[in-house]
Amino acid sequence: MNKDFELNADFENKKPQASKEADDCDFVLGSDFVIDTSQEEKDLKTIRKKNHKRSKGPVVVFAWVAGIILVSFALAYVLIVGLSDYLGIGDGRICTVEIAQGMSTKQIAEVLHENGAIKMPFLFRVYSKLKGYDGTYKYGIFEFTNDIGYEGIVEKLQTEGAQAETVTVRIPEMATINEIAAILEEAGVCTVQEFKVACQEYKTSDLPKSMSFLNDIPIELVHYRFEGYLFPDTYRFYKDESKDCATLAIDKMLRNLDTKLTEEMRKRAQEMNRSIHEILTMASIIELEASGHPAEMPNVAAVFYNRLAWTDQPNLLGSSPTMYYPNEKNPDKRYDTNVTPGLPPGPLCAPSLNAIKAALYPTENFKYTYFVTDSDMKFYYNTSLEDHNATIKALKAQGKWVG
Repeated sequence: MNKDFELNADFENKKPQASKEADDCDFVLGSDFVIDTSQEEKDLKTIRKKNHKRSKGPVVVFAWVAGIILVSFALAYVLIVGLSDYLGIGDGRICTVEIAQGMSTKQIAEVLHENGAIKMPFLFRVYSKLKGYDGTYKYGIFEFTNDIGYEGIVEKLQTEGAQAETVTVRIPEMATINEIAAILEEAGVCTVQEFKVACQEYKTSDLPKSMSFLNDIPIELVHYRFEGYLFPDTYRFYKDESKDCATLAIDKMLRNLDTKLTEEMRKRAQEMNRSIHEILTMASIIELEASGHPAEMPNVAAVFYNRLAWTDQPNLLGSSPTMYYPNEKNPDKRYDTNVTPGLPPGPLCAPSLNAIKAALYPTENFKYTYFVTDSDMKFYYNTSLEDHNATIKALKAQGKWVG
């Protein structure tokens, strides 16, 4: 028992020594031991980049090929169109062009392009510059066909300048097609018949996109094609008593309207779910009722829009001046808003910018549906027919009724 005990004690005493020997061993994983894997990570990233580049390779190649093809097509298109423009490959259509005095080659090129004489104004400018033609062109009225090429155009511009006399003409607000035609005939621009024919034959195919609203005119319904579209203003027209001068006058007035109709105004018409034709139609009635009184125009517009919104009775606008269009002897009942509901087929006169703005921006929360004016052009508004008739009765008693 004692020996066993001693052996056991000796065994136990040796254990710490063995442990101490282990602690003194050189190969020990301590807390500061770190395995460096940075190189392996770098190698892995390099491999991934190479694989990514390989995967993008076909996409890059395809993009380059597609780009080259597109550029090739674009260059081919420019070459073909440019060559046909230079040589004058066209259908022989006649283009009447007005070149104003002092126009630069750039401006002349734009005018030629807008009227369909050329397709590439930049190319024409380059051609004119290289040939030394800049500054040699005359001003006036020219007639081209779209198949004479650049040489033919230049020859006409240099030798056939129609140095026509010009005349200042005032087209007033509220003027009708018949009245405008008479004004132009009196000024020596063209005859009434030439003007009306030019209105019917005026081509809109080569006009700027901003003037596409002209294609929305319901020609089969309106009395005159451009009634209400020839903007009232002061102009300088060529005085030649010809159809060409009539066309140029029409073109100038239409383009003036285009510039007056801002992008904001066009967006506003869309918001109202109205076409430019409808806006001009409403504006013409506003002009007839309140010409010379711009402050009242938005109120008058609100009254008419309120009547258009009627659901419990026919939405007759009830505008007295519409009874006599196009003239008192032969009125067109389709335009008479006292018997025909809604807007008439088209404008009845040339509205002012104030009238157009009123048609776009009528007075808000204006609940009146009737109005009348006295002999002093003071406006009276009512919400019922009874009150409206009472106002008329009072004006008659005062001697101010002009009905």
